[in-house]
Amino acid sequence: MSTGAIIAIVVGALIILALLIAVVPRMRARRRQRKLEARRGQLAEQHREAATEQAARARAAESEAKRAQAEAELHEARADLHEHGLADEELDEAGADAPSGGRRTS
Repeated sequence: MSTGAIIAIVVGALIILALLIAVVPRMRARRRQRKLEARRGQLAEQHREAATEQAARARAAESEAKRAQAEAELHEARADLHEHGLADEELDEAGADAPSGGRRTS
């Protein structure tokens, strides 16, 4: 082989080696970037699912609170009726079903 051919082969090998050295890190960086973006998407989806579940629990709790509030208002209204003597018929009904304070009637 001639000296020129050997120099051409060495120069060609050096060029290929330089290209590989330049390209491989970029390929690794792109792969890392794709993995990072995929992981971000997964975490975002998990957070969205958690937010949806939390919102559903909040709606259920709000519904229960409204029901409890309505029940409290009902009891308050009934207390007002009893205070003003407008629900005496309930006293008669409750008196028939309630025990007479431990006394038995013969």
